[in-house]
Amino acid sequence: MGPPWWQAKFRGCGYRITIAREVILNTLAKTEDHLSAEDIYNHIHTKHPNIGLTTIYRTLDVLTNLGLVYRFDFGDKRARYELAEGPKGAHHHHHLVCTGCNRVVDYTDFIDAEVRLLQEIEQVLSKKYGFKITNHLIQFYGLCSRCQADG
Repeated sequence: MGPPWWQAKFRGCGYRITIAREVILNTLAKTEDHLSAEDIYNHIHTKHPNIGLTTIYRTLDVLTNLGLVYRFDFGDKRARYELAEGPKGAHHHHHLVCTGCNRVVDYTDFIDAEVRLLQEIEQVLSKKYGFKITNHLIQFYGLCSRCQADG
């Protein structure tokens, strides 16, 4: 197995791969969760006590600006992060965010009609605003089945 996909992106942007950057990227690569900076700190603190929370925030800003990490706001006043792509390339998905329990579901099983609808929306917006769309992020907010049953 070769080096992680993100190493080439670092070299292409002229950035060094620091220990903090590598540790944070590896932490995000090992989880399906949307981690906050504090969550990342709690995951790595025992093994890397010299990487503080301030370093994690700064590093996440750099990784986000490089397009290696996506930053999300799910309405709980804590930024959450995930890798922009996995080892097999881009992993496009949308999010279903429960406003009751704050659970986030990655929605990936698109049907053809949904794909066509999104392509059409992108084409209309591109033409209307003269804007070249390269990516999109969609988050749906509502109540999950458990929160609906509790209410």
